[in-house]
Order: sequence, then structure tokens, then C-alpha cells
Amino acid sequence: MSTLPAPADVLPHRPPFLLLDEVSELRLGDGAKGCWRLTGDEDFFVGHFPGRPTLPGVLMLEAIAQLGAYAVLSDERFAGKLPLFGGVEKARFRRQVVPGDTLELEVELGRMSARAGRGSGRAHVGGDTACETELLFVFADA
Repeated sequence: MSTLPAPADVLPHRPPFLLLDEVSELRLGDGAKGCWRLTGDEDFFVGHFPGRPTLPGVLMLEAIAQLGAYAVLSDERFAGKLPLFGGVEKARFRRQVVPGDTLELEVELGRMSARAGRGSGRAHVGGDTACETELLFVFADA
């Protein structure tokens, strides 16, 4: 069994904005699975919300998008490209995510061209859906 590259070896993101700890499955041209382990030490928990720390929904969307970017950038057809948000559709937040949770992520890639693409993703905690969305992205030169 081969080990997949670390997210920092594929993505341009860096802490504190690298929201993907591990990629556990990569299906080239199709999708990926990975996770983000929330320790509670992340700065945003201090202010969102004092006394009741909760992962902001937009960061769940970003974590899903980063997994999608990992899947896209692992395909040699997109070497030298930078996938950027083009849109978010049908985003739904189903449960709170709190310090100590592991956000289990999965992405399926849809139609892709040389200039843009689509995908859908979900975030789960312990098997319960926390977030689901459809993503649109465009490619810029890296």
C-alpha cells in the first residue's frame, strides 16, 4: 500500500489556513477522502463563540474545497494550476462541530475542463453529516 503525499506537499495552503490534516483515499479524476482534526487550539474557537466554541460553517466549506483541490492538483493535467472558488451552491449545515471532533471529508469531482470544474462534498463527524455542498471552481495559473 502506498502512502499518499501530505496535504502541504500538494496544496499551496499553509498554516494557519491549511485545514486538511490527512488524505486517506485518492481516486484520480474522481474524488478523495480525508480529515481535519480539530484540537480546540485553533484561534477561531476563541471568538466563535466564547463559552460555546463552534467551527464556523465557512471553514467547513473551505476544508471540503481544500480536499477537492488536493484531488484536482494530484492529476497531472492540472499541474501548474491553482483552483479557486467560483461558487458554492446548495450548502447545508446539519450539525455543530466542536473542539476535539474529527471532520471526515469526502469529495466527488464532476465535470472538468481546462478552465473550470465542479464537485460535491460532504463533511461528517462520527458518521453524522455536518455539511454538504456543491462547489464550482476556476483555474488560475499558479
